[in-house]
Amino acid sequence: MKKIKIGIIGGTGGIGKWFAHFFQKEGCEVHVSGRSSGLDLSALARECPVVVVSVPIKVTCQVIERVGPCMPEESLLMDLTSLKEEPVKAMLKSSLSEVIGLHPLFGPRIKAIAGHNIVLCPARTRRWLPWVKNIFLKHNARLIETTPRHHDEWMAVVQGLNHLNSITLGLSLARSGFDLDELNQVATPILKTKLEILKKIFSPNSRLYAEIITQNPHIRKVFKNYSESLSELKKWIDQKDSENLRKRIEDTKLFNR
Repeated sequence: MKKIKIGIIGGTGGIGKWFAHFFQKEGCEVHVSGRSSGLDLSALARECPVVVVSVPIKVTCQVIERVGPCMPEESLLMDLTSLKEEPVKAMLKSSLSEVIGLHPLFGPRIKAIAGHNIVLCPARTRRWLPWVKNIFLKHNARLIETTPRHHDEWMAVVQGLNHLNSITLGLSLARSGFDLDELNQVATPILKTKLEILKKIFSPNSRLYAEIITQNPHIRKVFKNYSESLSELKKWIDQKDSENLRKRIEDTKLFNR
């Protein structure tokens, strides 16, 4: 069987590099294009029937608009971005190829995809979708198929609210004036876990988290709910009203619907 050639734009680091290794292990011929290495985008599109865009969120659509017109109709263009509405729209508009939005819900540190979630947003497909599904299902990944809009609504909570809460915690800890090494000595297991998460976020690689929060079109609604919840808590804290706070928590029935 002829090897499938896959081009990964941005495959020199992070999740793009992880997928480059993954496809290589599957017997594919992988060509990686970085900012200063590899084939240029037009050559990559000519050489590879499958092209995957794996670049920062803010430049994803710009890269898609450059490579899309070079993609033949029988080829496949995908992206690995944390948001799907705008990238999928850009892929459909700029290319004649098949288009699938792909979002792996894991980072590049995992060793295998078994049990991990991958969201698929098929947008224009004829023959490539079964191949994409099979290559992940054979490794026991969990595939969730949905629309780009629904994906971004989910991610406003799954990633946006989650990271918003972590960043708020980190900024609050910074304002507290406490030394983190000192806090670690008396930390509970849960706080230690959260501090490890904060190490990843409050780092030179913080761009991903900042873009996930600021670029999702549905984050405003999530932030409004978050802000209102903090205001609600402040009322009971100011009044030292633990009983009504307890009642509010229990009446919410978050896990008993």
